[in-house]
Amino acid sequence: EVQLVESGGGLVQAGGSLRLSCAASGVTFNDLTIAWFRQAPGKGREGLSCISRTGTSIYYADSVKDRFTISRDNAKNTVYLQMNSLKPEDTAVYYCAASWRLGIDDMWRPDAYWGQGTQATVSS
Repeated sequence: EVQLVESGGGLVQAGGSLRLSCAASGVTFNDLTIAWFRQAPGKGREGLSCISRTGTSIYYADSVKDRFTISRDNAKNTVYLQMNSLKPEDTAVYYCAASWRLGIDDMWRPDAYWGQGTQATVSS
């Protein structure tokens, strides 16, 4: 069974940084495309970034481009999201998702996997 566990959330002041981790188990990690999403209070879940199996193809949403960086370490079965220049509007629960398919939109399919999320709060 595939399990995804996010960590690294917390409270930070505006302009600060957080590094989120998504650790996977129960799977051959480098067979999976991994994505990060977030859900702010009262809003829908937003796709932020996606990284291919080898890390050579990366997507960022406009809302986080130039501030967030996704990376993966297949030897550690872990994907990271480095978040810099954080803003209060970045406050949300952050989720990682994994799919045997290729794109961030594929994370909405029933055969994708999701973690439980980690809270990131940015104070002004």
